[in-house]
Amino acid sequence: MSSYQSRLANAVQQRGALCVGIDPHPGLLRAWGLSVDAVGVEAFARRVVEAVGTEVAVFKPQSAFFEIHGSAGIAVLERTLADIAEAGAVSILDVKRGDIGSTMDAYAEAYLADGAPLAADAITVSPYLGFGSLQPAFDLAHRHGRGVYVLARTSNPEGGQVQLALCGDHEGSVAQEIIDSAARLNAETGQNAIGLVIGGTHADLGCDVGAFNGSILVPGIGFQGGRIDDLPALFGAALENVLPAVSRDVLGSGPDAGALADRVRSLLAIGF
Repeated sequence: MSSYQSRLANAVQQRGALCVGIDPHPGLLRAWGLSVDAVGVEAFARRVVEAVGTEVAVFKPQSAFFEIHGSAGIAVLERTLADIAEAGAVSILDVKRGDIGSTMDAYAEAYLADGAPLAADAITVSPYLGFGSLQPAFDLAHRHGRGVYVLARTSNPEGGQVQLALCGDHEGSVAQEIIDSAARLNAETGQNAIGLVIGGTHADLGCDVGAFNGSILVPGIGFQGGRIDDLPALFGAALENVLPAVSRDVLGSGPDAGALADRVRSLLAIGF
């Protein structure tokens, strides 16, 4: 069984580090001339993968925009994840789950177990019931060679209210404690399967990721104001671990497949 880290590194080496979000937002569906239902979502999501699936290393489907259409939307998400795998790309399912006990066990089984209909290469999770509450997801990810991205310093401005608060008896912030906890777990397991979600929209991160030993997913590039050109200054020595995630800046180029591919190539030409 290959590790998540090795599969991701291989994909990035071959295709660059760009992560393309698949967000079938109603506004984008309409802009593409598609119906705002599961049929439109399927045409949208699978066209994105078909257009750039062999050029992009990582795709990040946003689960909420599939879930809103009920069971039909979830079925589309299953097919989209299968398309991503068939294209040889890595899937990070953006679900931001976080709970305790048997509920967290169930979330982990839903997204990280071999053979699960919604199994992805990696998922996003929220640590705000305590970093340790996510252990079921960490355990299953390690067992099945998958990844987990923990929200640490998110792209939204409201996040700082919690993430930059001082962390109990520790000298640092809540975000820093999450970063350090993830780094310790990676060092203990040697798999480096635990990543971070750190937004690229900040002038200053307010935390230190320079020595982090896992992948860093960086949303907020493009439509939210983050710029790829700013990432070296923001992430410093950790830049080689960064996956800049671009959604609407790419998706807005559709529905023409050639235009989608051209936009992806222009972003990859910057150096990612």
